[in-house]
Amino acid sequence: MRTPILLASVLLAACASAPSPAPTAKPYDLLIRNGVVYDGSGEAPKRVDVAIRGDRVVELLAPGAPADANEIVDAHGLAVAPGFINVLSWAGDALIEDGRGMSDTLQGVTLEIFGEGTSGGPLTPAMKTEMLQLQDDIRYDITWDSFGGYLEHLERKGVTPNVASFVGATTVRQNVIGNAPRAATAEEVARMQALVRQAMREGALGVGSSLIYEPATNAETSELVALAKAAGESGGGYISHIRDEGEKLLESIDELIAIGRAAGVHAEAYHLKASGVRNWPKMAQAIARIEAAREAGQPVTADMYLYPASSTGLDTQLPKWVREGGAGERIARLKDPVQRGRAITDVKAEIARRNPAELDALRRTLLVQFRSESLKPLTGRTLAEVAEQRGTDLATTIVDLIAGDESRVGVVFFSMSEDNVRLGLRQPWVSLGSDGASEAPEGVFLKGSTHPRAYGNFARLFARYVREEQLLSVQEAVRRVTALPARNWKLASRGCLDPGCHADIVVFDPATIQDHASFAKPMQYATGVRQVWINGVRVVRDGAHTGATPGRVVRGPGWKATR
Repeated sequence: MRTPILLASVLLAACASAPSPAPTAKPYDLLIRNGVVYDGSGEAPKRVDVAIRGDRVVELLAPGAPADANEIVDAHGLAVAPGFINVLSWAGDALIEDGRGMSDTLQGVTLEIFGEGTSGGPLTPAMKTEMLQLQDDIRYDITWDSFGGYLEHLERKGVTPNVASFVGATTVRQNVIGNAPRAATAEEVARMQALVRQAMREGALGVGSSLIYEPATNAETSELVALAKAAGESGGGYISHIRDEGEKLLESIDELIAIGRAAGVHAEAYHLKASGVRNWPKMAQAIARIEAAREAGQPVTADMYLYPASSTGLDTQLPKWVREGGAGERIARLKDPVQRGRAITDVKAEIARRNPAELDALRRTLLVQFRSESLKPLTGRTLAEVAEQRGTDLATTIVDLIAGDESRVGVVFFSMSEDNVRLGLRQPWVSLGSDGASEAPEGVFLKGSTHPRAYGNFARLFARYVREEQLLSVQEAVRRVTALPARNWKLASRGCLDPGCHADIVVFDPATIQDHASFAKPMQYATGVRQVWINGVRVVRDGAHTGATPGRVVRGPGWKATR
């Protein structure tokens, strides 16, 4: 029998040799206290504290409830919301160049969605060669082939925002038949469907089309229905830059609705608008047609950017016969004297049909992106200014700029109505997409210009249309850029602040959030967003980017089914 002294000695020795107990872990990694929480539902805000562990929201606590965390953030007087979702983003190339995604991240955007007509895959060798030839200021190797491989490339590289994408209807068409200006055969459509199904398994949200551009203009409605059906088999939807946003806007809305109905999928119109003064009254009619479809039980929605000007290529002013067959053939035609003359004649005829207001809008077209170093000095000037400098008419100037730059020439068109922007935004089924990149006013980005939507679209929602014009409440504006797109595209645990949701969170000041980008000076950051977390990692601290790149691939319902 051991004596008490001996037993005590043994116990002391055991304690000395045992490892020291680990310090008690705090229950949360992050606690956001004292904020006004807009959870994305559109309901009245709540005063609760948001507790985060790892990459998830784990609890909503009563204000001031006893709790401890590794980091406690005081959001007194500020709005706390889910991270904003950019439904139409062209940030892909910019993120390859600079993974921080500055202009959107500083507005609270935590998810960039790609896929308006084209996507990062699936690619053939010929498509990769053409893509390399079309690169301008941002240049990079294309080391992937598949749809999923592109998104995974961004994640591996390291990007700040989360990324997702639709598979491009144009991309699968080019994969099967190249840039051929014709309808697809039944066998070719079947091959395109197989590519869509594969992309869905790799995480696509659905199919995205852009029917104003070649070669997508050659896709018949039946082809698009078939692709949308293939996406719908695993829960994907259909989203489209519709076939015409001007003279045939209503017919194009009808086609969108018909495709969604025939395929049995959710359908959305990209950047809803009516282009051209004579077509402005059609905006209300387009909305009425969408409303009628919704009242009949069909899921149809739209997204917008909040500016009365669009941005695309100057080549959209060329006749279809010039644009067919891809960029190489387009430029070759414009450099051939006979075909150049015919193109100028056709463009002149189209311009002659415009009324004075539309002609004035064309003259004010802003030139924002060139490939050629010799033409870059024209960046920021109007089409009329360049025409006057060269002593040529508008049609000749258009043709010569495109041929000389050997590109589409990026421009801003002033063809829309501010009243129609307000009308569209009033619709409860309209979400937001910038239709722009997420970039920085530095480095390679300074070689060109851009549309102010790339720097201000989301801040403008809260500054102009919520605070100044009181068109929407804060809670409704938050819903439009969080829960609404998340529900439309089945983004599980995104766009929300309930326990279990991903910790994509923005803290901003509704009283001061402000866009500063203008058409004259577009590359100006928005202000008023104080803090941003993506997947639980802080990417904005006190209004400044931290440099963190925690972005992940956000995959659609087909990937989940596969898993």
